Amino acid sequence: MTRPVLQVTGLTKIYGQGEATVHALRGVSAVVHRGDYVAIMGSSGSGKSTLMNILGALDIPTSGRYLLDGVDVSRLSDGQLALARNRLIGFIFQSFNLIPRTSAVANVELPLAYAGVRPGQRRRRAMEALDVVGLAGRADHEPNQLSGGQQQRVAVARALVTEPALLLADEPTGNLDSKSTDDVLQVFDDLSTAGRTIVIITHEDEVGARAKRLIRLVDGSIVTDQRQSPIHLPPVGAAIAHQSVADAGGHIRARRPDAGPAPVHTVGGRHPQ
Repeated sequence: MTRPVLQVTGLTKIYGQGEATVHALRGVSAVVHRGDYVAIMGSSGSGKSTLMNILGALDIPTSGRYLLDGVDVSRLSDGQLALARNRLIGFIFQSFNLIPRTSAVANVELPLAYAGVRPGQRRRRAMEALDVVGLAGRADHEPNQLSGGQQQRVAVARALVTEPALLLADEPTGNLDSKSTDDVLQVFDDLSTAGRTIVIITHEDEVGARAKRLIRLVDGSIVTDQRQSPIHLPPVGAAIAHQSVADAGGHIRARRPDAGPAPVHTVGGRHPQ
């Protein structure tokens, strides 16, 4: 089997000292292979936010080891952590973090601009990423002209555009209504089917149910790690969503009305990792 995208071994995270000591993570170990779609669930205080910060190279563990696409993140300096974040991880947050009064395509281009990619290539790759999430037809729209679900899909396109090894989403549907939630989860289903490696931090059962694998955290430890569908097959959510759009006559409705053509699951001319 190929090298794992993500491998954590014996991760601990301790805050404070003495009576104020908090053990946020207690020996967490997990391996995520290329093409897997993992949901990490837990209630408040379970350690999932701490784990997300470590997986996102935003923090380092007190002890243990974290390999991200073969790089030992737990031993990197602050500057090296920043490089790892920029090159290896595509972030998607609960708040969309789009720049106001800036078009969708310009928002998606931003990581490429920071990376020094030429303007023409930036625009082409950004449009390809918007096409993947079904929003190429709204490339010129600013955030205030888009629904919450559309804004989050722009954020997904922005995360995709750099071709990261890992898509890391922190409560990506937390600010969305039920329809927008389904739209965004359908994008994740499509990306997973195309071979992307995805880790979602969530407290929502609906989100966890659609992943290929479900990990539950309690008090800083993994209590269950359940395989819900094989890595090489579409996620369980793809079948769930397919059934949910069947009308009374047994026909399947079209994809989202704003989606345009079926997404092309390549960005920058390369097949996703």
